[in-house]
Amino acid sequence: MANSTTALLDRFFRNSPLRHAQFRLYYGGSIAVALGYTIQATIAAWLMATLTPSALMVALVQTASTLPTLLFGLVAGALADIVDRRRIMLVTQFLLIAVTLLIGVAELLGLLGPVALLAGTFLIGAGFTFYLPAQQANVNDLVGRADLTRALALGSVAFNLARALGPAIAGAIAAWLGSGSAFLASAAFFTVMIYAVYGWKPRERAIPGVPDTLLSGMESGLRFARHSPPMRALISRTLAFSLCASALWALLPVIARDQLGLDAGGFGMLSASFGIGAMCWVLVLQRHLPPMSLNMMVTAGSFLWMAAVVLVAFSGNLALAAAGCFSAGAAWVAVLPGISAGIQSTAPAWVRARAVAMNLVAMQASLALGSILWGWVASLSGLSVALASSSAAMLVLLVISYRLKVRMGDEADVTPGTQLPDLAIAVEPLPDDGPVLIQVQYQIDPLNRDAFLRAIHANEPARRRNGASDWRVFRDLGEDGRYVERFILVSWAEYVRLRSRMTVADQQAQDHVEALLQPGTAIVVTRLISTQSGGD
Repeated sequence: MANSTTALLDRFFRNSPLRHAQFRLYYGGSIAVALGYTIQATIAAWLMATLTPSALMVALVQTASTLPTLLFGLVAGALADIVDRRRIMLVTQFLLIAVTLLIGVAELLGLLGPVALLAGTFLIGAGFTFYLPAQQANVNDLVGRADLTRALALGSVAFNLARALGPAIAGAIAAWLGSGSAFLASAAFFTVMIYAVYGWKPRERAIPGVPDTLLSGMESGLRFARHSPPMRALISRTLAFSLCASALWALLPVIARDQLGLDAGGFGMLSASFGIGAMCWVLVLQRHLPPMSLNMMVTAGSFLWMAAVVLVAFSGNLALAAAGCFSAGAAWVAVLPGISAGIQSTAPAWVRARAVAMNLVAMQASLALGSILWGWVASLSGLSVALASSSAAMLVLLVISYRLKVRMGDEADVTPGTQLPDLAIAVEPLPDDGPVLIQVQYQIDPLNRDAFLRAIHANEPARRRNGASDWRVFRDLGEDGRYVERFILVSWAEYVRLRSRMTVADQQAQDHVEALLQPGTAIVVTRLISTQSGGD
């Protein structure tokens, strides 16, 4: 019977990443975790609105939820690239269960106050911060390259399914059994992912050689982002959008309570409208739109968000506010999941979780800081002014950054290149020996000088992304046509990693340089290591 069911599911999902049994189980766990987290977040925001009349305190719930990503996001990304992601996911799920249960019991006993609620929300946000990079980066290990985009789109559907159902579930439980029981229910959802990944085998490292330490892993992740123009563009758009979009998230409980006079159920309906809009965009609306580039989709989504927020800002009844939230949900998944897909399509396997984490840090930092900003504006000038101002700010940032284009990465950008031959070294240095100086000598026909310089300088970003801390090209004054590429790495381990991190795109750029060599000559590589570190 089990085999028949599996075969039926495989046929049903023939053209979907869900045809992979392990991914189906993992996807179910992802939906459950998203539901648990959304239920908890919805109840925490509403509960704070009942505990205090301060709009700023309500907005601080969003800050407490997102601040951990700002503090620990880079650590979480490096950890997910270095150690077993299964272990990270199990530990974080147990943490989420424990803290959510504690908050629920405290509320049921009448012991929960605003400060305790903020502290618990912060701990849950910390657990989710360490969970997300591992969860998102694992998708690439469960499906093939051809299924990656659809698998990431399904991930967006999962989270927005939770946005649609979670608030409704939270509002129903809170209205029926109380807020404390809703927290207990959210804890139950976190157990599903434990079941999904418990039996996994440890994964192999993305690249061979000396593994990163936590500190060097964080440094290499930041270095990759700094020297990757596509990554910089994607993260910049995340920052700009999230800073302005935080106003609606932070102030929605106050809008429901003060502007519309709703209870917990009505607030749940507004949040559910957002999630339904997100699902409709992914499952229905996006399919009927003409094909568009990632940049066009992100820009269109930003304009849709601005219009939706203005509608919510000046609506006086539930129907108009729900329509605005529906449109905002569609805009949200047009922008942020699209950027996330761009991030994962641009980052090679060795740095993928760190790239995901950096984008999450950018998003959550903007949400946290924006929540404080728009909460303060609302306290001074009112809800409508705060929401309209956030929409105007998004328009200004969009105009300023109109030349900053975002795009999906090419397969060559993430596919590992051909394994380089082993180094012929009599006594290999220790991993921490260094710095290491690499000199690459080229003999070029003087007629090809300009083409060579363009090609060799196009190599600089790849060298720096993969580990070089300094890079320059020198011309030999005594021999026309002789050039030396020189770059420095902080340690021998970093040089070993650089050789393993080359992608097909990096090799294509290097092949372009080698094609300009003078006939009959070859590249000469010299490797030097500092004697002060004890290296040979």
